Amino acid sequence: MLTPEERMSVEVVLYRPEWAEMFETLKQAVSEALDGIDFRIEHVGSTAVPGLAAKPVIDIDVILTRWEEFEEVAARLESLGFQRRGDLGIPWREAFTRSPRFAFAHNLYVCRDGMPAVENHLKLRDYLRTHRYDAERYSARKFELAALHPGDIDAYCRGKTELIAEFLAAAGMDEASISEIEAVNLL
Repeated sequence: MLTPEERMSVEVVLYRPEWAEMFETLKQAVSEALDGIDFRIEHVGSTAVPGLAAKPVIDIDVILTRWEEFEEVAARLESLGFQRRGDLGIPWREAFTRSPRFAFAHNLYVCRDGMPAVENHLKLRDYLRTHRYDAERYSARKFELAALHPGDIDAYCRGKTELIAEFLAAAGMDEASISEIEAVNLL
């Protein structure tokens, strides 16, 4: 379990190729645990964008087609050492604690397919994968914010919001969804 100081700490590092391997390790374990359920798994967040600076934490979205299977999914994830944390203010996205079975930092979310939380993650990832200049701008902003707020993850996240909204708009996300994402990020 992380201490409150560790949860609030902000460390941004240059891209590391091993992040893709760490994601694959998580994906394989989760896929095996959820055998027989209709889902897909996506590597999201900055560690999913080759060349992008990031906090060294692997973000993984388990996307459910049928939300009524969520309770079964949660029980199976608990067998891997993940514990439910609730939606943390984001509808149709349930966060889980890090599992002690994996030696690297990671965040796991179970999301309902088609909801803004999923669209946000996928559109931002895909946009940054194909727009190198904007990815470089984002990396620079992240390093700047980490230096300004090394012990305040909330200020770090708020500081990225305007740029994220710009990228999501360029990626074709509708204004209402972007406004919803901004509101959550600015809390």
